[in-house]
Amino acid sequence: MTGIMGLSKKNNFVLTIRDADVVAAALRQALAEASPEERPGLERAAALVESTAAATESQLRARWVRSRLADTGFTGDITSVEAVKALRQAEPQLSLLAAVQLQKDAEANPE
Repeated sequence: MTGIMGLSKKNNFVLTIRDADVVAAALRQALAEASPEERPGLERAAALVESTAAATESQLRARWVRSRLADTGFTGDITSVEAVKALRQAEPQLSLLAAVQLQKDAEANPE
């Protein structure tokens, strides 16, 4: 996920888009048609998709926050004011309220 839709200075809701069910269905189909040599890799891929699909929206937002902070080179405390500043610099359209809410998701869902 490279961005969270719906965040702006006027709009602070977060729309999380998931397509793990589509990917899981494609993997199940491929697994049903797989040769014995292909099965172990496809089974592993299916397990990874299932574990990722089980993540809550809060966990997905937390993962996004950490990713954006890492992209900016931020290595400090995620609970700090500096983390909010770095997040808003990475995503200038974020309001302060939205950035703080996203920071709280990251705090509540440690890696």
